[in-house]
Amino acid sequence: MQPVDVLVIGAGQAGLSAAYHIQHRGFVPASRAQPGDQSYVVLDGEAGPGGAWRHRWESLKMATVNGIHELPGMRVPAADPRGSSRYVLPAYFGEYEARMGLEIRRPVRVQAVSRASDAAVGLSVETDAGTWLARYVINATGTWNRPYWPHVAGRETFRGRQLHTRDYVSAAEFAGQRVVIVGAGISATQQLEEISRHADTLWVTRREVVWEDLFAQGQIVESLARVEERTRQGFAPQSVASVTGMFRAPWVERADERGVLVRHPMFTRIEPGGVRMPDGSFERAHVILWATGFRAELSHLSPLGLRTPHGGIRVAAGRSLDEPRLFVIGYGASQSTIGANRAGRDVVRAMIVSERALEAA
Repeated sequence: MQPVDVLVIGAGQAGLSAAYHIQHRGFVPASRAQPGDQSYVVLDGEAGPGGAWRHRWESLKMATVNGIHELPGMRVPAADPRGSSRYVLPAYFGEYEARMGLEIRRPVRVQAVSRASDAAVGLSVETDAGTWLARYVINATGTWNRPYWPHVAGRETFRGRQLHTRDYVSAAEFAGQRVVIVGAGISATQQLEEISRHADTLWVTRREVVWEDLFAQGQIVESLARVEERTRQGFAPQSVASVTGMFRAPWVERADERGVLVRHPMFTRIEPGGVRMPDGSFERAHVILWATGFRAELSHLSPLGLRTPHGGIRVAAGRSLDEPRLFVIGYGASQSTIGANRAGRDVVRAMIVSERALEAA
């Protein structure tokens, strides 16, 4: 049993931002803590720095990554726009960890978070490398390890290949094939633009895509407030893009110029050789690419019993409303990189205020 004051789960954008602000507040890495010090540790399941960026597809270049935001206290270094984000950004994260002197232990996989038998201790965090006892836990596990596959009748009968955005490597592998791309988000449109240069594509979405040329600041704030309210009520969080609509990024314009940005309604059934459309017509397919997003990875929090009948957990301003020693960032409105940075700062501030209130009591 290893005691620590604050334990952060995950070393992606949100986790590193939280670690920076924790250390800035005077907390000391657990391995160097002396009696009387307030300590922290970050546990990360990856083999090296970079979070989900380590696994992005090869063709996702720095010129087309969406809204990369610098980590607190260190700018993203200048990079060749043609450089692959899966190499550039993990290198940036690694340099950040080293320069800031953050304590990241990896690979350590968290298996369960539960309430400690002694309520004064806080939370018990079981991992594949032992158990920690933490006064506070900041969960920053993101979504990459939980891809969402919608249920569609007949999916198991398809004779071709099915893959998720998470499995995508390169458009060239689909040369000469018919590829059905499912989804209305950023990844879907990026992959549509790339794959359509090598293959015949059919783009389908459940709803019409709402295109926005430019988001006004007020519109963004209003949309994020709606996402925040859903998480406060315990609903499964919506993606920010689903609330704000999609902007016409350069890759969208390129696809439109080539005549491949043609949206079709979602198919009603999958058959061995393709998909059945709502009007009864049949579209043959060699590949179905599910660019259908991700869900929050929170299974390790199950012992806390926080999930509501609505499918989410109740979170307000990054704090669990049903377990005050737990903070959850990179969830709901803080899923974006800039949102994750702010959430990391805000939850540490809230945690400090809570701790002072407990001491005063």
